[in-house]
Amino acid sequence: MPADRRAALQLGLLLLAVPAQYFVSKFFATPEAQRSQSVKMLLSNAVGFKNRYLSWNSWQKWCYELIGSLNKKKNVVFTGQDNPQGESPAVEVFKYKDPKGYFSQSTEPRSPRPAGVKYRVGQVIRHKIWGYRGIIVGWDPQARAPESWIKEMHGKGKAHYRTQPNYSILVDTRDRISPQTTYVPQENIEVIVHMQIIHPDIDNYFESFDGAQYIARPFLKAIYPHD
Repeated sequence: MPADRRAALQLGLLLLAVPAQYFVSKFFATPEAQRSQSVKMLLSNAVGFKNRYLSWNSWQKWCYELIGSLNKKKNVVFTGQDNPQGESPAVEVFKYKDPKGYFSQSTEPRSPRPAGVKYRVGQVIRHKIWGYRGIIVGWDPQARAPESWIKEMHGKGKAHYRTQPNYSILVDTRDRISPQTTYVPQENIEVIVHMQIIHPDIDNYFESFDGAQYIARPFLKAIYPHD
């Protein structure tokens, strides 16, 4: 801390000592020696406060801790643990959120609704293979993802994953340690009811839960008008 700031801080603490001493003598009917001790303790606490909270190092540490905690809350982890079954949490969805609309991120209205799409936005599902629960937040009539992703995640013997509807799923955080979004072929999911999901992004997509499924917000309903 520069010398002029340090001097100003010390002057401020000394000035505070006068009203503090008056407060002690005004409201505490104690002998002079005890009042003096109280003032010394007050000044000592003030200096300790300065060293702990008003120094550059303490503020720098606090800022680093704050940023770190925000990043932990914001971070959505996408792993490749589903890869042996030919799918994976959809590599950080926002990384691919562009005009191509990968991973059902396109804002083009899904109208008319293709006959082959069995499930709807807002329905609660369970993954047939991995058992995790989640909510459908979007779908594509066929897989819409980067070619490199499809080749890697669908793997050999899973070419039919590409040509069937694929769904973006907010995964229940009770089933996965960190918040995740998956992109799942239709044949790997089944609907469940009377089950609420826990995920930090739910309110971004839905207004409420009616006991069977989640009710989409207007912007989502505009994209999926027939769901």
